[in-house]
Amino acid sequence: MPSCSVGIGLRSPHVSEIAATRPELGFLEVHAENYMAETPALDRLLELRRDYPVSLHGVALSLGSAEELDRGHLVRFRALIERVEPMLVSEHLAWSAIGGVYLNDLLPLPYTEASLDLFCRHVEEAQEALDRRLLIENPASYLRYRDSLIPEAEFITEIARRTGCGILCDVNNIYVSAFNFGFEPIAYLQALPKEAIGEIHLAGHHVAEDVDILIDDHGSRVAKPVWELYAAALRRFGPVPTLVEWDANLPALEVLLDEARHAEELDVQRYVDAL
Repeated sequence: MPSCSVGIGLRSPHVSEIAATRPELGFLEVHAENYMAETPALDRLLELRRDYPVSLHGVALSLGSAEELDRGHLVRFRALIERVEPMLVSEHLAWSAIGGVYLNDLLPLPYTEASLDLFCRHVEEAQEALDRRLLIENPASYLRYRDSLIPEAEFITEIARRTGCGILCDVNNIYVSAFNFGFEPIAYLQALPKEAIGEIHLAGHHVAEDVDILIDDHGSRVAKPVWELYAAALRRFGPVPTLVEWDANLPALEVLLDEARHAEELDVQRYVDAL
């Protein structure tokens, strides 16, 4: 039976319990920048790597910056890749640095031909420096630039076509952006190339109190409509490694494992429905 591999994000409050109990998981995913120095955290990750595949999720390459990529950061990232030997390496369709200053956010870029050329150049440079194929994650959106003339799904599809990178399809981000800007999330899924999808992310979101928007905060269980969109993604893309993200208001490990089990059940149901 085809089955996707479902993992969870490894966060420090859960490390000891995972190490002691070794729960059944498809993989663990970590933010790469947290492991680029020789620390006890890296030692624990390498210990867990003996039993679990690991995915490295970068948050600071700033591939969308107008300036050059940070070569020192690329060197550190490659060294980590060589130590961990990850199953997947990913980054974001965003920028986060300017003038040597790193901002604590993933900021949007305009979807224009100029920014497309620049982003593709940076992806090619990063893939060469890291000696790995990158997956690029679609963002959650809260604003749009007036000059953005290329639809986001078309923009990220063209990046994959030009550079050979893959796409990390964040289903929650699609749902959040679709709600905030009033487009159809299924149409976004249909616009993505099946052969480029290398991973799916799932997460919870927050309903803002004073304004009618959703916030991708990774602080709760996956919402029902996001599960429904995930089921549609499985029908379109087939079995794809899937991550349950939870970064704020961290729950007990068992809650994360329960979310992962639900993702696995949806994949099995997809297979049964196809018979």
